Amino acid sequence: MTDTALIVIDVQNDFCPGGALAVAGGDLIVPGITALMADAGAVVLTQDWHPGDHSSFASQHAGRAPMEQIDMPYGPQVLWPDHCVQGRDGAEFHPDLNTSRADMILRKGFRRDIDSYSAFFENDQTTPTGLDGYLRSRGIGKLVFCGLATDFCVAWSALDAAKLGFDVSVRLDLCRAIDMGGSLDAALGRMKDMGIALQRG
Repeated sequence: MTDTALIVIDVQNDFCPGGALAVAGGDLIVPGITALMADAGAVVLTQDWHPGDHSSFASQHAGRAPMEQIDMPYGPQVLWPDHCVQGRDGAEFHPDLNTSRADMILRKGFRRDIDSYSAFFENDQTTPTGLDGYLRSRGIGKLVFCGLATDFCVAWSALDAAKLGFDVSVRLDLCRAIDMGGSLDAALGRMKDMGIALQRG
């Protein structure tokens, strides 16, 4: 399994029950993810890491509310409640997540003017995070994704990985979705179309 990496997406307090952008059941996937880490050749954790005035926050746009959509220079952008602000408790990993098993922790979304769903690129789809080079330098060609949320950061990461030529699977049983306006079905459809293996254990 040395050629396989487990990519754990954004299992952070703000995406779990009680958090600023809570995903229903987000905390329930943590034990299964921890168990899956044991067999992975490498483990990468991603961490949303926003400045307090991030442009994707509805609070930064007068008269706008969370979950509205606006056009940004890089395309459509959902406006979110303030979440995963650098240095605050909400940005920390869920306390039961085995962070000591991580080979790499990748922080994303730290540029104020652009959001970053994917573990590989900012939302402009051109600015790289460096994860691609890290994985290739380690001889890793197979990626298993899990985490939060299925229809946003997990899907965007998996789709980018497939476009980059990795062998990609998503453990749907170890993900949870926001599912806003049909976003889950749309994301699942895009992943299937890209040949991504969608698994449930």
